[in-house]
Parts: sequence; C-alpha cells; structure tokens
Amino acid sequence: MKVLISPNFKDMYEPNLEIKQFPDGDTYTRIPQIEECKGEDVILLHRLYPEQNTKLMELIFLLEALKKAKSIVLIAPYLPYSRQDKLFKQGEVKSAEIICSLLREKGIEKLITFDCHFLKKEGEFEYGGLKIKNISLNKEMAEHAKEYLGEEFEVISPDQGASYLVEEFGGESMKKVRGEYNEGGEAYRTIEKMEFSGDVKGKNILIMDDMISTGSTMFKAIENLQKAGAKKILCASTHGFFLKDSLKKLKETGVFVSDTIPSEVSEVSIKKIIEKIIKGEE
Repeated sequence: MKVLISPNFKDMYEPNLEIKQFPDGDTYTRIPQIEECKGEDVILLHRLYPEQNTKLMELIFLLEALKKAKSIVLIAPYLPYSRQDKLFKQGEVKSAEIICSLLREKGIEKLITFDCHFLKKEGEFEYGGLKIKNISLNKEMAEHAKEYLGEEFEVISPDQGASYLVEEFGGESMKKVRGEYNEGGEAYRTIEKMEFSGDVKGKNILIMDDMISTGSTMFKAIENLQKAGAKKILCASTHGFFLKDSLKKLKETGVFVSDTIPSEVSEVSIKKIIEKIIKGEE
C-alpha cells in the first residue's frame, strides 16, 4: 500500500506530493513516486476545502496520474457541495451527486470523510455511484466539551438534519425553517424561525452541528437558549468555515471545531482516526 499526502495536509504529515500554481493561476501537480503506485493500493490524503473548486481540480489531476494504481481510497475530511443534495427550484442540479459521480468516474474506489452533510448518520453508503465511509466526530466533540462544561450538560442540535449527532446522548433537536433564496449574487436562504420545546433553564448546553458556515444557525440557536434560561452555552461543530466574521462573534459565547478544516479553534483532531484507517484498524 502507498500513502500519498497532499501539501494541504502538512499540519498533520510531511507531504510527498507536489502541488503548485503556474503564474497565470493554472494548477500544477506531480506525484514523484508515481512508478511505485502502479498496481498498488493507494490511500490519498487531500483536503477539498477551502478553495474547493481549485482543490477539486488538483484532485482530478492527481487521479489522472494514478490511473495505473490497483485501487484508490481518498481521505477528504470535508466534502464540498455536500449541502446541495436536494432540488428547491426548477433548473437546479444536485451538486453533491455530481461531485460524487465525478470522483467515482476518475477512479476513486472509496471516499472516507467526516460528518458528510447529506448522509445524516455514520456508516458505509453509496451515493452517485461512489462508496462513502462517513465517520462522525460527535463522541469526540462531546468528550472535549467536558473541559469547558464539566460532566453535567445537555447536547442539542440546532436543526433536525443534525439530530443524529446528539441522539445517542439523549439530546433533542431544534426545528429550523428557512425561507427562499435571497436576491442578488449570493445563494443564501435566510432562517425564518427556529423552535425548541425542551427545558434548558439553569442547564449547561452544548450545541452540536456538522458545520458552521456564516454562523447564522448557531446565533439563532444561542438566542433561543438564552431566552429559555440556559446557564452556559458552548458551540461545537465538525467543520468550521467561519465566514463573515462569525468566529469572532461565536468566541464570545464559546466555540470549538475539529481540524477537518484547520482554524484557531480546531481543538478536536482527526489524526488518530486517519492513522487507524491507514493501518486498517478503522
């Protein structure tokens, strides 16, 4: 087996692939040990975010070079376009399905990722013809939260789509209703309302979600819990994008994420899980 490591995994491992840009912005990739990959099982570590469109193109080039490998398993901690698995308006496309189909067509036997948005639970799946192993970090996040909240706290998800993250802890989910897409150049659906019927008065609360993008969902959840009398509130997510200055605002309440997407509040590491995968133990 051959393990190939992209430069965007350098926070965990020493890269052994070359990825650069030409002066005009075009992508350059090179696998120095390509001859050693022929007829071998390959595990490729490559992040697909941020700059997801560029990172996908880098991946396509790497896969083209690996056509003579026996098999390819991709470890991509966050799968971009995973939120676009449903059609809301005529003329849209299921981008998540397109990306998965493309990866399968380019030779990936299995994708290993973390808390994939459209899968809603941990396990083995097939989507767009691609085999996917979805690993959840909910246990790791709940355990880490004890450093902030102690042993006594309740776990809540800010919408029903993330309910699988909290169910095993006896946690409840808020009900979130989004409106239509905004006018203008940004595709964004505002939150019309968020409802929660649980009793949180005087309790410490961990809000757990699969991703934090602009933070709008977390902000609304925090507001609701504060009104309901929660004692202390902490936010946690597998993937932290922290767009639109949301990290600065969330730090006022308390927030941490994993290092699927490295950030200054990445406090839960996926490195040990990846090492188990490479050893065939996961």
